[in-house]
Amino acid sequence: QVHLVESGGGLVQAGDSLRLSCVASQRSTTLHAMGWFRQAPGKEREFVGAASRSGANTLYADSLKGRFTINRDYGKNTMYLQMNSLKPEDTAVYYCAAGPIYRSDYLARMASYDYWGQGTQVTVSS
Repeated sequence: QVHLVESGGGLVQAGDSLRLSCVASQRSTTLHAMGWFRQAPGKEREFVGAASRSGANTLYADSLKGRFTINRDYGKNTMYLQMNSLKPEDTAVYYCAAGPIYRSDYLARMASYDYWGQGTQVTVSS
């Protein structure tokens, strides 16, 4: 069982940056790929980005490439989501997830992830 806790959300203005963190409860991160998803009010949860088990491969939603970056710190069992040039449409609850994913083409699939955090709210004002 892997317990995930997100932090770092908050209220920012358009154009600002924010870094989210996701801490895993146990040193199993090398066994799991980790990803970020988000859900805006009234919308379905969508893929943001993910990093493979080794961290060597990352995948991002096409619309977010160049603004969002994922990094993993295995010593701290932590994954980060650096978000730059934030827009009001980035407003959502951001969730981190972990799963034993062995194929890069599965990283964007919600069903690939076994463990989910409770989410952290990001609100971007115009």
